[in-house]
Amino acid sequence: MSGWHPDERAHAGPEHLEVGCVAGYDAKTRLDVAAALDPLRRHGLGPETTLVDLGCGTGLLGAAAASEAGRVIGVDPSPTMLEVARHRSDAVEWVEAGFLTYEHEGEPPQLVHSRHALHHLPDFWKGVALARIHDLLAPGGALVLRDLVYDFEPAEADHRIEEWLAGAAAIPAEGWTRSELAEHVRDEHSTFSWLAELLLAHAGFELLERDVRGGIYATYVCGRR
Repeated sequence: MSGWHPDERAHAGPEHLEVGCVAGYDAKTRLDVAAALDPLRRHGLGPETTLVDLGCGTGLLGAAAASEAGRVIGVDPSPTMLEVARHRSDAVEWVEAGFLTYEHEGEPPQLVHSRHALHHLPDFWKGVALARIHDLLAPGGALVLRDLVYDFEPAEADHRIEEWLAGAAAIPAEGWTRSELAEHVRDEHSTFSWLAELLLAHAGFELLERDVRGGIYATYVCGRR
C-alpha cells in the first residue's frame, strides 16, 4: 500500500488493541443482538446469503448471524478483537483487515453490516470506504450502517454535546463514561448526519431506512443502486 493511505489499526484507537480494554468491550457495547439482526433479516438474511461485517469487533453480531446466513465474514483491523471473536465462533470467517484493505473472495455479498466503526475514518476516507462497499455488494444488495453522527446544526453543538455527555455512565463498568465520550468527540471522526448521508448518496447508495436517535445514534439501511 502507498505511503499516503492511513493505518486503520492506529485509527481504531488503543482501546481496541489493548487486551485489558477489549476484555470489557462487550459489556460496554450493550449490543441488542435481536435488534441488530432485524434490519438484516428484513433485507434478505437467510441460508443463501453472504454477510460481511466490517469492523466486527469481538464478533457478537457475526456469531449471532452465522446460524442464519450461508456465509459470514467478520472483518476487523484489531488482532486483539479478532482473538476474542475466534473463540466466540468457528462458523465465521475472521479476517484481519479494514474498510480500505479488505479484499473479498468468492461471490459478492448480499449484505454488508458495520456498527460504530466508520467514524474511525476522516470524511475523505469515509467516502473511499463507502465507494469500496458499494462496489463490493452484489446488485440489489444492502448496507446496514450503524454509527455515531451529529444530527443537529453546527450552532447547536455546545448544547447538544453537553446534553449527550450528561447521560454518560458514572464508571467504566457501567458503560461509556463522560471522559470517554468527550474523547470521542474530540479525537474521533463522527460527522454531521447531512454529511454522512451525502457521502452515502455520492457512493451510489439509495437510503431505504433512516433512524437517528437522540441526535447521535444512527442506523441507515442503504440499497446498492
